[in-house]
Amino acid sequence: MDLHIRKETVEDIEAIEQVTIAAFTDHPVSRLTEHFIIRALRKADSLTLSLVAELDAKIVGHIAYSPVVLSDGTSNWFGVGPLSVLPELQRRGIGKALMKASLIMMKDMGARGVALVGDPNYYKRYGFANYPQVTLEGVPPEVFMLLPFGESVPEGTIRFHEAFMAEE
Repeated sequence: MDLHIRKETVEDIEAIEQVTIAAFTDHPVSRLTEHFIIRALRKADSLTLSLVAELDAKIVGHIAYSPVVLSDGTSNWFGVGPLSVLPELQRRGIGKALMKASLIMMKDMGARGVALVGDPNYYKRYGFANYPQVTLEGVPPEVFMLLPFGESVPEGTIRFHEAFMAEE
């Protein structure tokens, strides 16, 4: 598989939206707002990193990062998500390639760590873990995970960008 991971371009925006819709249409815990979240992050100029996976000149996957706010004042932490792969190409390493490349890029950009809400069985393989000293209001702790890029782990509550409340 000749997969290419790269930063999004303006020409990719429609394809990213279509991939995201397709990826979450049958997802058991999705509210089907993931594409609205990406749109709102982009509009707010808060899409810190947006990578696409390209296969045979077609966008087949996407991952987004945006800033988060920590109640203890810790800076340079980011939220991961959504991560999307076309359903017919899932479980073929595309999500893994997006995650690995994006984590390296976030470290290189000076991020101190990243947070996400997702399936622990999937994300633990990348080093994500539950840290009880950090919470996300309204989210069960077992699906809220962090990946610190150093020894320091913040304490308190975390707040994702308001775009995560987007519904259109």
